[in-house]
Amino acid sequence: MKSRALLGLLADGQVHSGESLAAALGVSRTAVWKQVRRAIEDGYSIDTIKGKGYRLMTPLDLLDADAILDQLPDNLVSSISSLQVHDQLDSTNAEVIRQRALKRNSGVLVCLAEHQTAGRGRRGRQWQSPRGENLYLSLGLTFRGGFAILDGLSLALGLAVAEALDRQGAKRVGLKWPNDLFIDDCKLAGILVELQGELEEGLIEVVAGIGINVHMSQADGVEQAWTSLSRSMPDLTWQRNEIAAGVIESVLQFSEEFAANGFESFRSRWQDRDIFRGQPLATADGSLLGKGSGVDQQGNYLIDVDGEIEKVRAGEISLRASP
Repeated sequence: MKSRALLGLLADGQVHSGESLAAALGVSRTAVWKQVRRAIEDGYSIDTIKGKGYRLMTPLDLLDADAILDQLPDNLVSSISSLQVHDQLDSTNAEVIRQRALKRNSGVLVCLAEHQTAGRGRRGRQWQSPRGENLYLSLGLTFRGGFAILDGLSLALGLAVAEALDRQGAKRVGLKWPNDLFIDDCKLAGILVELQGELEEGLIEVVAGIGINVHMSQADGVEQAWTSLSRSMPDLTWQRNEIAAGVIESVLQFSEEFAANGFESFRSRWQDRDIFRGQPLATADGSLLGKGSGVDQQGNYLIDVDGEIEKVRAGEISLRASP
């Protein structure tokens, strides 16, 4: 985005003259005006003050690849072959898949975007992706073994994100089976895990997509109750680079432990955050009615139906609280 440098100069919220901005950017005042107009079209609120200049009206929290890498431990940085921040993508998951198809990188691929035009949630649902407000992050991971070793992976990644947010001050983060994070009965974040098949015998490629509502204050057309970090905890200062670094670190550490021990090593901690536990539940198709009873070693959800435990497998049917 050509106006990114301009936004960086306006990030302090002060009034900047067109002349000073032009000098700092090495362009003409006309070029500054065009960049301001483009930034406004992209959704940034910039006030034009006649005779004085321009002022950014809302806080700016731009993503920066170097700032994210600087907050990661050296051993994790060395495992990342590429960390890219894009202004706009169809989806970060799709971009990781494209990068993998080029076969240029063998380590962990990390992709973030300021805005997604075709962000997706579970079952192909659209993921709201307003520019510069939330975190849209995907990681390209590789696991050794067959597909069966990945049972419960999306649950483990959800726990990784919840614990990363905890360390940054978020509390009350609950987990909704199989892949959502909630605060006070409102959706905060979601996980989308896509399997790409075998890279070679014994190696499974995974793309883990993570969407977290950070600064979002409105979401037109979203029927489900939702929240954001800033909305639910306005007294805390939320920085997307810091959140991204914490989530990446947690996911990579969890992935290593998951590869060694599977979901069982995370099961009790996941169940401590289970928002369905003990609640009356129904499967989406209405075939099962009962009480939430946690998850098994493979990450299947358990429902107590009149004393009999029934399993709900991720990817088959979803759960909803029953009246």
